Parts: sequence; structure tokens; C-alpha cells
Amino acid sequence: MELNEPILVPWDFSQVAGYALEHAVNFAKNTENDVALIHVVKKQKEIDNAKNKLQEIVDQTKEKHGVELALIVREGSIFTAINEVVEESDASLVVMGTHGMKGMQKFTGSWALKVIAGSKAPFVVVQDAPGEKLTNIVFPVDFKREQKEKLVWAAYMNKYYNTKVHICYQQSADSRIKTKTKSNIVFSKNYLAEKDADFEIHALEGEKSLADESIEFAKSINAGMILIMTTKNISFQDYVLGADEQQIIANSAKIPVMCINPKLGTKFGGFSSSGG
Repeated sequence: MELNEPILVPWDFSQVAGYALEHAVNFAKNTENDVALIHVVKKQKEIDNAKNKLQEIVDQTKEKHGVELALIVREGSIFTAINEVVEESDASLVVMGTHGMKGMQKFTGSWALKVIAGSKAPFVVVQDAPGEKLTNIVFPVDFKREQKEKLVWAAYMNKYYNTKVHICYQQSADSRIKTKTKSNIVFSKNYLAEKDADFEIHALEGEKSLADESIEFAKSINAGMILIMTTKNISFQDYVLGADEQQIIANSAKIPVMCINPKLGTKFGGFSSSGG
């Protein structure tokens, strides 16, 4: 089966993997991308048995949603396999389930977070089944320079889901941070206006971390997604998920989080990180 810039779902037969699949199917219905399950086995001889078990998921999904899934079964590590398949299939998106902070602890300190941060395709990390219609997404803005790729995806969400983009930022007493943040807000506002996207700008109190206040704000407007960027690790010259980003991913409100790497070009639905 030749795949059309597929949405990939790492599959381990868990409940959260099922939630991820439901989210991926919803994406696919709007964008007409294919959906593929990635399952990894330890030994080559386990592949046929795994495919037989996965076929049940394919049949159930076809019956329930009318979507034909592709199956990708590999020997090795799920995290190695994800990046390999992203590259080979020109995947648009990876939708992965996790168990909140408990699940994140399995990632923290390992190279799994580096896989998310270094992926060519954005990751959407989910903890629960899709909620009601996706109408609001939260777009935290700070003083860091990398915003463009996140804006591309905010515009994508607006185009395909008619979502309202809620730009939120913290007020700061530091004049340098204040100036840089304001510049990023103006850039974001102009970009979204150019794309005819529906958006609002919200000033947060700045009494807690941006992560805490972004999550609280997202809960208050019943947001269906939070968009975050990986950040540059000065020591190693690569991109990582910092403490704030990890906290947002594992938020207790179980709001889906899209993680985008500013270093790598991405495309989806006619958009590209160069402006599309």
C-alpha cells in the first residue's frame, strides 16, 4: 500500500494507543492523509503473529470509521522505528498516546524525548480519547525566536478545523524579555491575519510558570490542543524538550499537545515551514 504522507500511530495494544488512533482518524478525515500503525517486535519471527493481531484493529477501524489502516511492523526499538518510518514514508504527523507524568517519566532521562524533539514530523501526544469538536487551540508565546513553524501549524489547524487560535503570553517586568515577547506577538498576529485565521491575544498574569498558566488558560477555554516548540540546547546544539514543555505534554487536564521542531522542515495540508 503506497502511503500518502501518512499519520503514524505507535501501537502497543494499550488503551492510550487506542486513543491516539481515534485522534489520528479524526485528522485523516479532515486532511485525507493515510493512517498507519507502527508496531515493533523484539524478534523477526514475531512479525507474522503481530500482523495477525493488528489485522483485528484494522478491521475494527474500517467498520467503525470507514478508514483503511496501513500496517508497519518492525524488529527493534519503537523509537528507532518511528524516525525511520517518518523518513521513509514522508510522514506528516505522529500521534502518540502517553499516561501523563507517569508515562513521561519513562521518557525523561532516556533518548525517547530526543526522538520527539528531533522528528521531522510533529508529534501530537494524547492522554485521552478525542473530546468534542476541536474549536480552540492555545498558542503560548515567549521571548524565544522560533515561532514560525508553530504558526504554520496553527494556520493549518484553522484551515482544516476552523479553530480559533488563542495566543497567550506572560507579562514581564524585564524590559528585554518584554520587548522580545512583544515582537513575537506582533509577528504572530501579522502572520495569522495574513492567513485569515481567527485568533485572539491573551495576557497571562505571569505569577506562575508559562507552562502552568498556559495549561490553566487552556482548561478555562476548553481548548482541544496546545502547540509547543522544542527548544535549542545551547550545550549540544540540538533541540530538546525542556522542563516546561514536558510539563505541558503531561498536563493533568489531558489536553492533546503538538510538539514541533523549529530546526526541521515540516509540511502538511499544503503548508510548509517556509511559509507555505
